[in-house]
Amino acid sequence: MVRKLFFEAQGLRYNSIAHIKNRKSHNLHIKLQLIFLFATIMLLLVSNNIQAQTNSQPLKLEDAIQAAITKNRQVILASVDEKIALSNYKQTEAIYLPQVGLSYTSLNSNNPLNAFGFKLQQRSISQSDFNPDFLNNPSTTSDFSTMLELQQPIINMDMLYKRKAAAKQTELYQFKTQRTKEALTFEVEKAYLQLQMAYDAVTVLEDALKTTNAVYTFTNNYYKQGLIQKSDLLNAKLRVTTIETNIAKAKSNIQNASDYIGLLMGSEGTVIYTVENTKQSEKSVAENISQIPSQRADFSAMQKAIEATDLMIISSKKSYLPKLNAFGNFQLNDSHILGFGANSWMVGVRLSWDIFKGNKTKNTIITQTLERDKLKEQLVQQKEQSQLELNKAYRDLTDAEFDMKQQKVAIEQAAEALQILQNRYQQGLVNTTDVLMAATQLAQQKFSLLQAQYAANTTNAYIQFLTSTDKK
Repeated sequence: MVRKLFFEAQGLRYNSIAHIKNRKSHNLHIKLQLIFLFATIMLLLVSNNIQAQTNSQPLKLEDAIQAAITKNRQVILASVDEKIALSNYKQTEAIYLPQVGLSYTSLNSNNPLNAFGFKLQQRSISQSDFNPDFLNNPSTTSDFSTMLELQQPIINMDMLYKRKAAAKQTELYQFKTQRTKEALTFEVEKAYLQLQMAYDAVTVLEDALKTTNAVYTFTNNYYKQGLIQKSDLLNAKLRVTTIETNIAKAKSNIQNASDYIGLLMGSEGTVIYTVENTKQSEKSVAENISQIPSQRADFSAMQKAIEATDLMIISSKKSYLPKLNAFGNFQLNDSHILGFGANSWMVGVRLSWDIFKGNKTKNTIITQTLERDKLKEQLVQQKEQSQLELNKAYRDLTDAEFDMKQQKVAIEQAAEALQILQNRYQQGLVNTTDVLMAATQLAQQKFSLLQAQYAANTTNAYIQFLTSTDKK
């Protein structure tokens, strides 16, 4: 009886403990559900936030180039330099236009000469002012003078050639702005091709993932049937994981390429740009230009710099010549402040000639001549360097086109080899490693084709950049 009661008590105790454990397990399950629900809500909010911040937008190459030329900061800065050069040129209008100045002067003096002169200008001389005591010891005399002065340049040959040199500077910066736009166009084309290649890389990797997943499915079935070892299954799974990782990186490259294009276009915010046709064009240069055109914008800019320096040399030589300028003034003098009593005027013409300036002009001409000769040598060097780059670009284009043809053949062969190995693998005639290697080889050949296409297209764009001519 006692043992029975003891076992009943023990059973009650065990039931109580189990009940408590079930309650704790139930409470824990509810907490986990709440945590999961909260995490899901937070994930949705974060996803919506990211989606709001990252937009997808189709983009044409022509639109990208136009936006970059309009909003890119390099073009804006080049346009500012152009405006500065034009403003400097307008400053030289002073060699034709008069200069007018107005002044009001208050003077006090007991100097005999100045005191008598003040009264003369005020037309207030009397008989008593000729008294020797007053002439030798005058009291403090005041003069309040209002003067309107005029200076009119007539002949200044050195300034005339400086104005012509400033005009050449404005043309120089116009060509620099044009060349900046051409360089930016090339950079946008290259970035656009990088974006295209990033999308194509994702496509290649997704195709490779499909093939590898199919291999993994067959391998898993064979493993379950005990036909192959676990190492083959692990190799297939590892290949699937590797491709998935590469796909994630390729999609990040799409975002990176989009960000760079956005920077070139001067856009704000994070946008993923999509291309209308992800197949890269295999265009060739329409016109085979073997020689660098001498009228390229950067060459023209340097030529304008040489011409401007020539004009500055002429200006320095013309400074040896006399200068002819006119001047005049109208003056009001009074002994009281804000008085405008006596008036007088004066006009004249001044012929000035700087005969010797301590060899300053001579050495200036020597320096300017050396600078001009340096610019000429730089222009020749730049043309030779550009010609060398053009010849190399044509060879690179030929190599890229040949590489494209070879890769297309290699892709066909790799695809056929993969198909044969897959059929034999399904029949159990080859191992998993052979199939995986064949799939990897096919993906590599496709990547090589993408790189060859990218090289051909960028080289095409570079040739157009090298052979572009100014629009003037």
